Amino acid sequence: MSRAEAALASGRWVKLICGASNQDLVSIEDLCALYSLAGVHCIDVAADAAVAQAARRGIQWALDRGAKAPWLMVSLSDGEDPHFRKAHFDPQRCPVDCPRPCQRVCPALAIGASGGVIAERCYGCGRCLPACPLGLIGEAPQLLSPEAVPQLLAQLQPDAVELHTQPGRGAAFHQRLAQVLASGVPLRRLAVSIGLEGAHGPVTPEQLATELWQRFVPLRRLDLRVLWQLDGRPMSGDVGAGTAHAAVKLLRAVRPWAPPGPLQLAGGTNASSLGLLRPCDGAAGVAFGGMARSLLQPLLQEAEGRGAPLREQEDLCRRALPLVQGLIDPWLGR
Repeated sequence: MSRAEAALASGRWVKLICGASNQDLVSIEDLCALYSLAGVHCIDVAADAAVAQAARRGIQWALDRGAKAPWLMVSLSDGEDPHFRKAHFDPQRCPVDCPRPCQRVCPALAIGASGGVIAERCYGCGRCLPACPLGLIGEAPQLLSPEAVPQLLAQLQPDAVELHTQPGRGAAFHQRLAQVLASGVPLRRLAVSIGLEGAHGPVTPEQLATELWQRFVPLRRLDLRVLWQLDGRPMSGDVGAGTAHAAVKLLRAVRPWAPPGPLQLAGGTNASSLGLLRPCDGAAGVAFGGMARSLLQPLLQEAEGRGAPLREQEDLCRRALPLVQGLIDPWLGR
């Protein structure tokens, strides 16, 4: 059994989410380097060739220092999804005296002091949309065409693929799955990311479990090993400790009716998540996204100000690694 599979079986699995729309190559390489060195089992990135290359460079940096290789996972969606979008606006339309609340609420630092959105940094959290007092900020979906998926996956050769879906999109899920299979890439796991927000409105946990079973049947028929990512409160783990409750609550509600396969926490996960779990909850592990990135954000900024990546600056690495370990070590030693 591989290290990653053993972690899933024992409830110690930890995944880093770099962001399904995040294309900030320098920060992605640094994040992958530090979190690989700390021992994560999987790193989830955008389905983008340059992003995958940056992630692999970061992983190799860690391997050169004695780390064990995490799986590289790429994220796809079977329809419009908040994880697959970017904000945009025309800064020329902003009033000169605007206090720019959009800039203050952006966790990715993707909005310049006087300019618009820095597209490669934006990962679609959406916090800027209601912040704009004039409603000038829009959003643009970032979805791959059906024709692009097989060729891109064949090029990237990921260890795993994650399909973001919603209740009510079963047909679209099967179509996207067929495109993944057409790539011919042998996958260690096929992750399914889903929450209570459906294509036609919120659903109950029982309805969500039914949707999981509808997706499980073709996956089992195809002999694909599934990983269920339960998205409690998407892209909010860095907002506050209270967001951790959503993922744990969803896990407890769905687990009695869920099909076979490990159940992983996501959406609102942070340093408080593990303390909320009971041994009987059956969590296979956790995925950290916004929280994992925000931990290192100040050091990434400092490194940028110095003109060199964080991983190349020994003093910054010494400060960064304890932060990363403080987040994931409790899960690794669970």
